[in-house]
Amino acid sequence: MTEDVETYVGDPPRTRWHRAWAVAGVTLAALVAAAAFRSSTGVLLEPIEREFGWSRATTSGAVSLNLVLYGISAPFAAAAMERWGVRRTVTTALVVVGVASGLTTVMTAPWQLWVLWGVFIGVGTGAMALVFGAIVANRWFHTQRGLVTGVFSAASATGQLIFLPVIARTASDAGWRAAALIVSALALLTAVLVVAFLRDRPGDVGVLPYGLPPGSMVDAPTAPTASPAVVALRVLRFASRTWVFWALALTFWICGWSTNGIIQTHFIPAAHDHGMPSTTAAGLLALVGVFDIVGTIASGWLTDRVDPRWLLAGYYFGRALSLLALDAVLAPGIVPGMWVFIVFYGLDWVATVPPTVALCRTHFGLERSGVVFGWVFASHMIGAGVGASVAGLVRTEQGDYHWAWLIAAAMCFAAVALSLSIPRRPHIDQ
Repeated sequence: MTEDVETYVGDPPRTRWHRAWAVAGVTLAALVAAAAFRSSTGVLLEPIEREFGWSRATTSGAVSLNLVLYGISAPFAAAAMERWGVRRTVTTALVVVGVASGLTTVMTAPWQLWVLWGVFIGVGTGAMALVFGAIVANRWFHTQRGLVTGVFSAASATGQLIFLPVIARTASDAGWRAAALIVSALALLTAVLVVAFLRDRPGDVGVLPYGLPPGSMVDAPTAPTASPAVVALRVLRFASRTWVFWALALTFWICGWSTNGIIQTHFIPAAHDHGMPSTTAAGLLALVGVFDIVGTIASGWLTDRVDPRWLLAGYYFGRALSLLALDAVLAPGIVPGMWVFIVFYGLDWVATVPPTVALCRTHFGLERSGVVFGWVFASHMIGAGVGASVAGLVRTEQGDYHWAWLIAAAMCFAAVALSLSIPRRPHIDQ
């Protein structure tokens, strides 16, 4: 994908502080900002439906388009970061998200919801998907990559934890437009931070990746001359010849269906169907974010030490059991079983990301792994989009979400087998 044309020799560090941690902090802030809108859709569905008289199928369709474009954008965003730089790509994406979120406050027709929520915010947040964190971790960290990837993966949970209760309360007290403006302001503020502090590579500021000893030599690849679309498709053609790619893509497709697709989008409406106030359900979904932070960071730590295939198998097995129990614990109030679901589902929410990123790096190499993971992540969000629509249709036809939970659980059991089918080591021609 790139050609190494020069070698950078790092200067000895003058202090214990490494610039990688500042870059990691800004990256985390950008990922949190992107997650703030993603976690708000479940809260804003019902207020928008009440005001405009739109059906659940209409609003769920906009969410599905958002999820699909969010995923499909990821590999092209990864290639754009290689071609035009991480800072420029992410700044542009944040501005798009901020402006589009603000424009939702003046929409009057369903097609505008689909364009703003589905297209612009879908593509904008897609450029700040987990592939962004994976690229930063691979470039700026030689050691602790799994742990850092886990921290970045927890950003979606962090955004959910911090902003979901605020957005829910704002939507309830001041209306959904005020909640949308919070997301808009957050995205634009984060864009300023990215411009000020984010840099594309350690060599840009005269340092080595974190963990490399002083004086180490690091290959400095040139930016590809081909367009991001050509690069992304070229990597897809290469990766799609292997079973590893398809196994990772299928497991992540199931991951997206069983998280963003049905829980993030439909948990609050499902809880409301059982008599639980929407603000209470939003608080529970935010608590998923608390345990997700713990679980994902722990998963990153484990990924540096344990076979990632076994981690994935364990995560999907636990998720399947949690989904099978969900119908039994939904109630007007918070029953003890709901706490068990929140804890276990939270620990498992995006714990799949660090081992998946590690397997992409192991089987496809450091330089290709960002774009490969982008394609794998695309399958995640396509699965999420399909899952959101299927769950909405199940709710419309059956009057409840019972079969939506059972279908997702069955697929998670299938993901266990897919995870264990991945070879432990790459083939020689990879």
